[in-house]
Amino acid sequence: MSGSGNREQVFPTRMTLGLMKGKLKGAQQGYSLLKRKSEALTKRFREITRRIDDAKRKMGRVMQTAAFSLAQVTYATGDNIGYSVQDSVKSARFQVKAREENVSGVRLPQFETHINEDINDFKMTGLGRGGLQVQKAAEVYTSSVETLVELASLQTAFIILDEVIKVTNRRVNAIEHVVIPRTENTIAYINSELDELDREEFYRLKKVQEKKQQQTALQDAEAAAKKAQLLEKKANDKLEADQKAEENKDNEASEQAKAEYDPEEEARQVSKFIDEPADDLTAQQEEDIIF
Repeated sequence: MSGSGNREQVFPTRMTLGLMKGKLKGAQQGYSLLKRKSEALTKRFREITRRIDDAKRKMGRVMQTAAFSLAQVTYATGDNIGYSVQDSVKSARFQVKAREENVSGVRLPQFETHINEDINDFKMTGLGRGGLQVQKAAEVYTSSVETLVELASLQTAFIILDEVIKVTNRRVNAIEHVVIPRTENTIAYINSELDELDREEFYRLKKVQEKKQQQTALQDAEAAAKKAQLLEKKANDKLEADQKAEENKDNEASEQAKAEYDPEEEARQVSKFIDEPADDLTAQQEEDIIF
């Protein structure tokens, strides 16, 4: 077996290969989604950073104007009207409402300001002198509080997005540089092991086939030898049968000749042969020679 390397410790089977391919596909899809989420959050983060810079610059200008308005009120009234304003306030005129904004699955708090125009508890403040400056200072400080609430909302979203982007980037880097390479190495290892098993199986089947062919050839040779022996035996048996039949035939002929032998007939033939002239004998010899 090959070395482990940077891969998962799995048993190389086709089922494991399918699971690893599914895991790789899921990791790639997760990487793509997290990458797009990180890009969307980074874009929103840069936008919030720009808005925070603008809000801080605006806050500086508004607070400067508010401080100048407060100085005008102090100069116009000649005393500190803060106590009289606090005593005249009965209910909150300036209210802050919170809501959530979903940005790529991240819930960002958003603070909204709401001014109730029906409530104006200190409208009689500064009636004797400095009333115009008091109303102007109230409007300037209301604008400053609105800017402050906007800045607080942006700062809160900035902090949350900063943490979420860090976590998302860590996940993206982990998937890109750890999970996907490890899964790919595992798939390559399983493929190599399965190829090796296939080669071993092919070699084994080849050897089994060669062994079967050898056994078949040996069996065919044995069958041919047995068939040749059987044919030879049949031929020998037939030859012996023919020899016996010929011997029986000769014996029957001998017995028949013995049975047909007549001594008196033979004696007559001999005497007849002796009595025939010499010419006939010579002609008979010539015929025998010609024959």
